[in-house]
Amino acid sequence: MKNIALIVGIAVLALAVSAGWQIASNELANRQLEEDLRDLASQNAEHIGLSAPTTDDDLRNSVIHDAKELDILLDPSEVTVQHSGEGKSSAVHLAADYTARVRLLGLSLPFHFTPSSDRP
Repeated sequence: MKNIALIVGIAVLALAVSAGWQIASNELANRQLEEDLRDLASQNAEHIGLSAPTTDDDLRNSVIHDAKELDILLDPSEVTVQHSGEGKSSAVHLAADYTARVRLLGLSLPFHFTPSSDRP
């Protein structure tokens, strides 16, 4: 009877560790994507005349590329690019809205993330 309890306890512990690992890796990837969004939004080379302004599609593709490197699959419709101001006082706001899944014993649990370039 003790052996069965031990096996069940180890199995439950293994499932908890597996779920915790997946959740933690999704959270970490989300935070890294948020840092990348802030970096992309703060690039201001066009403000000092070094390059032509980047199009919304270029910014969106950069976000999707950065997310892919973090194993986050984004669709272009999940990335928002907004501009405010004009000239040297212009600013870019980037945001993503996606769902990551944690898979455990045939179940798929959705975790919703909304990283943005805005500082909290």
